[in-house]
Amino acid sequence: MKIKSIKAAVHRLSVTVPLLKKPLDRKAVLCEVETDDGIVGSGLTGGAYLPFAIVTAIEKEFLPLLKDMDPRDTEAIHEKVWWKLNQRSMTGVVSSALSAIDIACWDIHGKHAGRTVAQLLGGARDWAPTYCTFGFSEYEERDQLVEAARLQIKNGHRRLKMVVGVHPGGWQEDARRVRAVRDAIGPDVELMMDANYKFNPVDARQLCRAIEDCNLTWFEEPLYQNDTRAMADLRRHTNIPISAGQNEGHRWRLRELVLHQAVDILQPNVCYCGGYTEAQKAGHLAQSFNLPIANGGGWPLHNMHLMAGLMNGWRVEFHLDMQAVGEMLFVDPPRPGNNIVKIPARPGLGLEPNRDTLKDTLVTA
Repeated sequence: MKIKSIKAAVHRLSVTVPLLKKPLDRKAVLCEVETDDGIVGSGLTGGAYLPFAIVTAIEKEFLPLLKDMDPRDTEAIHEKVWWKLNQRSMTGVVSSALSAIDIACWDIHGKHAGRTVAQLLGGARDWAPTYCTFGFSEYEERDQLVEAARLQIKNGHRRLKMVVGVHPGGWQEDARRVRAVRDAIGPDVELMMDANYKFNPVDARQLCRAIEDCNLTWFEEPLYQNDTRAMADLRRHTNIPISAGQNEGHRWRLRELVLHQAVDILQPNVCYCGGYTEAQKAGHLAQSFNLPIANGGGWPLHNMHLMAGLMNGWRVEFHLDMQAVGEMLFVDPPRPGNNIVKIPARPGLGLEPNRDTLKDTLVTA
């Protein structure tokens, strides 16, 4: 079995989110790898940053390098990419491109072997726990945020995540918003917050101190640049568990979070860190330190295989806008129910691209 072609494209989708009048604009880069015996695997990476550069890298740099290699030989593929395209272990475009290709290769492997990607990764279970990211920064009013939380409780979700660090009122307003949501959903629903790198260490510590009684499951990526030294210090000064890693581009960046004792939960995302090949290494690293891994950064339809496949796999993030994107890009994809998601029994990723949507949402540079 040999790689015959690798194609990639940018897709722009307009998705609706509860209580927001205007739809949200989202991009994704889809990649398809085809073998000489006709098996096609699909992969995906996010399209928020330099998506056309990712497509160019895949088709102009990665394809000539990887053509005629066996897609199941993912270690050989990664080694070749590291030495020929990424000797300095850079992230960004090269990591995103490699992620999409690697995911497609695992999809091919699963289809050829008649096994799901979760099974190829270790098959710890055929399901994974889920949580819902509902608390968008676009909810400017506290009452609107609380209404959005209550709506997801009505929809059956018992684990909710909200964004902090984006409002003019600073950490004080975030504290009021977190407390308002906690009061609305009660003590038994899990609540998480995500700062997306937005805080300096002082503001993050003050926010933690103000809401430590709100029983948060984790505080995600609280500090600028995922500064491991500063996050380790924050972790020592709060009882709120710290999580990070969703946009790190390879195992060495993820390793720093663990070795500096900066996190309680490691968050590799297969769509950014180098695909399943690299994420599996990060998951095993976390296992050796008795840490769970949980999906941050969205794209649940791909990350659920990692969480189900590894014994320390934990929560899959059903980010409402990315869930909507997945339901447009793929035909009848899995959905969360009873706070879990079941891995499809179909081999590989178990996903069928929606060709009509792909045609309608295609964007050319």
